[in-house]
Amino acid sequence: MASIKRFVHWLLGKPTSSDQPVVAALARFRDPEADALELIRHLISVLRPQNRRDDESAERYQRMLSELEVDGELRRAFRAHIVHFIAARRLMTFFTDSGILPGTGFFSEWWRILGNRLLPEALDERQLKDCLHVIFDQAADWRWLERIPDGASQRFWALIAPAEELRSLDWRGIEEQMLDAVLLLAHRVSGLGIEGELMRASPDFDDHTPRFIALSAEALDFVNAFRAAQSDPAQAADDGSQLLVIAAQCQDTLERIRKRALSIGTSLHLSYILTRSEQSLLRLHELVAILTGGGHAEAIEASAEFARAAFLAENRRNSLGFYMTQLSRLLAVRVTENAARSGEHYICESTADYRQMWRSAAGAGVLIGGMALLKIFTADLHAPLFVEAFLFSMIYGLGFVLIFLLGMTVATKQPAMTAQTLAGLLGDLKPTRAADLERLVDVVAAVSRSQLAAIAGNVMVALPVAIAIGFGLSHWLGEPVISTDKGAHLIADLDPLSWALPHAAIAGFYLFLSGLITGYFDNKAAYANIGQRIGRLPWLRRLFGDERAGRFGNYIQERLGGLMGNFLFGCMLGSTGVIGTILGLPLDIRHIAFSSANLGYALIGFQFSLPVQAVLWAAFGIAAIGFTNLAVSFWLALRTALGARRIQFEHWGPLFSAIWLRLRQQPRSFLLPPKQSADAAAGS
Repeated sequence: MASIKRFVHWLLGKPTSSDQPVVAALARFRDPEADALELIRHLISVLRPQNRRDDESAERYQRMLSELEVDGELRRAFRAHIVHFIAARRLMTFFTDSGILPGTGFFSEWWRILGNRLLPEALDERQLKDCLHVIFDQAADWRWLERIPDGASQRFWALIAPAEELRSLDWRGIEEQMLDAVLLLAHRVSGLGIEGELMRASPDFDDHTPRFIALSAEALDFVNAFRAAQSDPAQAADDGSQLLVIAAQCQDTLERIRKRALSIGTSLHLSYILTRSEQSLLRLHELVAILTGGGHAEAIEASAEFARAAFLAENRRNSLGFYMTQLSRLLAVRVTENAARSGEHYICESTADYRQMWRSAAGAGVLIGGMALLKIFTADLHAPLFVEAFLFSMIYGLGFVLIFLLGMTVATKQPAMTAQTLAGLLGDLKPTRAADLERLVDVVAAVSRSQLAAIAGNVMVALPVAIAIGFGLSHWLGEPVISTDKGAHLIADLDPLSWALPHAAIAGFYLFLSGLITGYFDNKAAYANIGQRIGRLPWLRRLFGDERAGRFGNYIQERLGGLMGNFLFGCMLGSTGVIGTILGLPLDIRHIAFSSANLGYALIGFQFSLPVQAVLWAAFGIAAIGFTNLAVSFWLALRTALGARRIQFEHWGPLFSAIWLRLRQQPRSFLLPPKQSADAAAGS
C-alpha cells in the first residue's frame, strides 16, 4: 500500500513523506546568511540511511536533484552556497592527498589510524579535506555514497558548475588551487628520480630518471601557459597532452618495477612508494582532465568521477582495512604466489605422487606420535607458565621444522598452500570453455585425494605409533606411562561438544597464518638476497670454505619460508593454551594429527578398557577437529588469495555443477589417482 501511495505521489509530482525532509533541507539554502557548512551537514544527514533497513538513499538523492532542476531560484541559491563554501576553503590538501597514501610511511600511517580510534584528530574547518570529515561524520557513509549512480553524480556537478558560471571569481580561485596541486603532484613524482629503493628494485632505473625530471618541468610549463590564457583569452591554453605523455612514461616505469618485484621480491617500503606514486600520477591525470576538458560535458564528467572517488576515499581514510587494501596488493600477490608454488608440491597428479604423499605423511605421523608424548610429559612438569609456553613451542616448532627438512608432510599444512594454487586457476577460468572447467575439476579432484592421503597417512600412523610407544614405555618402566586421570583429560579434549571445535578453528587460523608467513619469508629471502649474504659471512667461509658457504646460503634461501613458517606455526600452537590461562580465557588448539596420537595415549592410560562408544565418539571428534582445521585454513587462504589477485569469482554455480558431475561419473578420482595415470606410471 505504501509503495502504491509513493507511486501516485510521484505521478502527481508531489513529495512523499520520505521526500519531505529532503525538500525541507533544501529550502534552508534559500537563506543567503545561513552557514553553508551546517546547511550541507544537515542535508547529508537527511540523505544518508536512517537505519540499517533504509535503502532509499539513492532515491532521496535523485529527489534532491529533481527539486534543484525544476526550481531555478532554489538552484541558484544552492549553487551559491556550495561554490562559495568550496572556494572559501583551502583545497590543496584535498586535491593532493585525499585518496592518496601520505608521505609519512607505512607504520606511521598505521599508528595514526589506530591513534584516531582512541582519540579523534582535531579538524581544521578552513581545510576542505577536514570539512569532509565534519560533513560525512559516519564511518560507513562511503557505503551509501557508493550506491549513488554515476549519472546522478554528473547531474549534481552539472547543476553546480554550469558553463556560464565558470568565469566567476569563486571558480577562478578553485582553478588556481587546482593548478598549484598539479605542480605539487608533479614535483612529488619527480622526487622518485633519486629514490634508492626504486634503483635497487630496477637496475636500469637510471635510464628512466630523465622522465621523472621532465615531468616537473613540463608541469610548470603547463601551469604557466594555462594561467597566461586565463589572463589573456587571445592566447592558446596548453591542452596538457605533453604533460600526460610524460606522466604515462613515468607510469610505465613504475609498472615495470611492479612486474619485476613479482619475480625478485618486494618490501613494504617499495610497495608503499609504488602505490603512492601511482596514485599521484592518476590524480595528476584527473586534475588535468578537469582543467582541459575538451568541452563542458567532458569537464563535468571528469569532475564527477574525481569528486566521487575522493569523497569515498576520504571517508575511509581512518579505516585500517581500507588502508591495508590500498597498500598490500603487490605484497600480498607476491606472498601468495610463493605459497601457490609451494601448494603445487602438495597436489598428487600421478600414482607415484600419491604413493610419495602416503610415505611422507606416514613419516610425519611417526614424529607426531613422539612429539605428542613429549608435550604430555612437559605438561606434567607443571613448570612456570613462561617456561611451559617456551617448552611447548620448542616441541612443536622444532618438530615441524624437522618434519619439513626431512621432506615429510603434515596434512593440515596443505589447504593453506593448495588454496593459493586454486585461486590462480579461478582467476583464469572462463566458465563458457569446457576445457577450463575440466582442468579446474581435475585440480580439485587431485587436491581432494592428496588431502585424504595426507590425513590418512598422519592419523593412521600417529595413532598406532602412540599406542606402540606408550605400551613399550609402560612395559619398560613397569607402570603405565599415562595415568588414568591424564587419559580421561585427553579423551575429554576430543569431545566435539566441548571446546574442541573452537580450538580446532584457532589451529586452522594459525595454519592460514603459517602459509602467509612461509610466503612472506620466501619473498624476503629473494628480495634481500639472503642466500648470497649468508654465503659471504666471514666466519662461515673460514669454517666451510667459499664454495660450501655459498651452497649453504642457497640452501637456506630456498627453504627459509618453510623453516620460518613451520617454526612460528609451532610457536603459535605451543603458546596459545598458556596465553589463555594467563588471560583467563578458554583458548587452546586442537590439531587432527596430535589428537589422533592423544587418543592412542588415552587408550594406554585406560589400559584399553574404554567402552567402544567412548572410542567411537572420540574418533568422531578427531574427524570433526580435522574438518574444522582444514575448512578454516582453506577458506581464509582462498579468500586472501582471491583478494590479493583482485579476483571476484562469480561462477561458483557452473564450477560446483562440474564438480558434482565428476563426482557422480568418476568418484574414484577424488580418492585415488585416475586409472590412466596409473597405467601411464606402470608403462613407464
